Amino acid sequence: MASGSENPLPSYETDDSQTSKLIRKSRESPFVPIGISGFAAVVAYGLYKLKHRGDTKMSVHLIHMRVAAQGFVVGAMTCGVIYSMYQEYWVKPKP
Repeated sequence: MASGSENPLPSYETDDSQTSKLIRKSRESPFVPIGISGFAAVVAYGLYKLKHRGDTKMSVHLIHMRVAAQGFVVGAMTCGVIYSMYQEYWVKPKP
């Protein structure tokens, strides 16, 4: 059993605001906000083009927009993993 002085549950900081937490997390992994904003941009573009899709079926248009949004998010995640590997293995000074 754990000793009485240790708390097994994580402690939460109550003095940090949501914006400061978002800024801190964005500094730690900068490609997460890029992926989210790219996803939002693709969705906004898809909604804008929905009216002017011509004779394309609605389902085909939605599938294309879903693939584009997922592609942007997967690309941002891949870039984030490569960036973190770069930070960990090449930039980090070796002892």
